[in-house]
Amino acid sequence: MMQTVVQILILVFMLGIVPLVVGGIFARLDGEGSDLPKKSLNLPLRWVSGQMVLWAGFQVICVPGILKEVPFHFVGNLFLVYTVVLLLCSLGIGIRHWKEGKRQASGGFRGETSISEVVLLLIFWGLMLYQLVQAVRLTYADGDDAYYVAISTATESSDRMYNTLAYTGFATETDLRHGLAPFPVWIAFLAKISGMPVVTTAHVAVSVTMIAMGYAVLSLIGGQLFGKREQRRLFLIFAELLVLFGGYSLYTAENFMMARSRQGKAALSSLVIPFLLFLLLYLFRRLDAGERIPRRFYILTAAAVTAGSLCSTLGALLCCMLAGGAWLVGLCLYRNRRSLFPLIFCCLPGIVYVLLYMIFKKVG
Repeated sequence: MMQTVVQILILVFMLGIVPLVVGGIFARLDGEGSDLPKKSLNLPLRWVSGQMVLWAGFQVICVPGILKEVPFHFVGNLFLVYTVVLLLCSLGIGIRHWKEGKRQASGGFRGETSISEVVLLLIFWGLMLYQLVQAVRLTYADGDDAYYVAISTATESSDRMYNTLAYTGFATETDLRHGLAPFPVWIAFLAKISGMPVVTTAHVAVSVTMIAMGYAVLSLIGGQLFGKREQRRLFLIFAELLVLFGGYSLYTAENFMMARSRQGKAALSSLVIPFLLFLLLYLFRRLDAGERIPRRFYILTAAAVTAGSLCSTLGALLCCMLAGGAWLVGLCLYRNRRSLFPLIFCCLPGIVYVLLYMIFKKVG
């Protein structure tokens, strides 16, 4: 029993606390688009942006390791070092801001809250808790688990990455095409560091985290689209209802979010691409207001593009198309083209992985 509690606490730390602390690097990106005033703690932005930076680092570390056929534990150790460095940087930035007296931790509790806002907030949390419970309690058939979960299990048990046939367990040559999107390896890393079985890690820990994080992204998007808190909460409740009744097909976005959230392509569709949309909405709103674009915005955008490459090989192309299309639209709408120019460099990680995919597909 105590061992299980320790495993759960490690997963909570890795999936909850670590991204939240790492996201402190981008906490002062802006308070706009949230329920909190400027210079306050924006927890959804912290949590999601921290996870994007962690995923980007894992992609950059893991793909060369797969190409060089290094052991899985070596990649895991490098990623742990990368995580510790980010944690130290975030803590250092937080201490500096605290000393400067520019952080207002109590800002999110200022102002009066109406009864209707409280009711809407309770409905939102009630529906989300129901979905999280159902995602863990119910079982469902998914043929893709025969590959993705099997790859995670083989990686964790054999200490090799994409060198094992998922359906038979026999050794084979490195699967370079699938190895360019090592989301199953990230799940294997979580299972390895926590001691939790891979199946439990994927179906419970990762699924619950991805669903909750998906709603965190939707709250950020709602903050950009709507000015009042009641409107934002109605937007989130409407999104929850769409997800609850979106299982009329195996291929809907709602079904991917609820029933397949542990898979990379589901994380891409319900988390990475919506987060990129939030970043682009933020960019256009700043350009409309004639405000300066923080450098951290471009770092976060590049991290999101790289995270899309981790989730799916197609994600690299889709994220590049989204960011590149936004750049072209911005050139037509705004005179401040200097602020749009770095957006091209944010696409470079995705372009690199797309070219690698094309090369390995042709060779294979």
